[in-house]
Amino acid sequence: MKTTITAKKMQIPQNFTEYAEKRIDARLGKFFGEEADAKIVISELKNQIELELTVKYNSMIFRAERSAEDKYVALDDAIDKIIRQIRKNKTKVEKKLKDTAFKEAFAYPVPETVDYEVIKHKKFKMRPMNVDEAILQMNMLDHEFFMFTNADTGMINVVYKRDDGNYSVLEPDNG
Repeated sequence: MKTTITAKKMQIPQNFTEYAEKRIDARLGKFFGEEADAKIVISELKNQIELELTVKYNSMIFRAERSAEDKYVALDDAIDKIIRQIRKNKTKVEKKLKDTAFKEAFAYPVPETVDYEVIKHKKFKMRPMNVDEAILQMNMLDHEFFMFTNADTGMINVVYKRDDGNYSVLEPDNG
């Protein structure tokens, strides 16, 4: 598995890089093939380490964000969260993971998977707006996300509020 570590406003010691690569290979390697791509983004905010771990494999994306006082604890927590995501959705993801992923990884009972039920369909008119207008509209509606037509690109976008209080925009990549 290829592992990339990016640090924001801090230096990463070589021993953490080695630790992260070994830990990811040991704990997540059994689920993913060699083509998997793991990315770690790490930053320090107010004496807390913010760590984001994203693993891409076979068109699937697993992502975990964790905060801790220690970068090693944050990494281990993020890995644990991804393993929990895999276990929770075992039947849905096992076709896309390595064939041997679930033979040894689940020697103990796994909770049954939950079937998803769509309980509501909603249609609404979307007028073109820029990202700032979409954020304003989302906040006025007191929603966690808002879908809109981006006036600059003409594409459908989604803006959402992150756990850290900032905002992100999801845009299609048709390239």
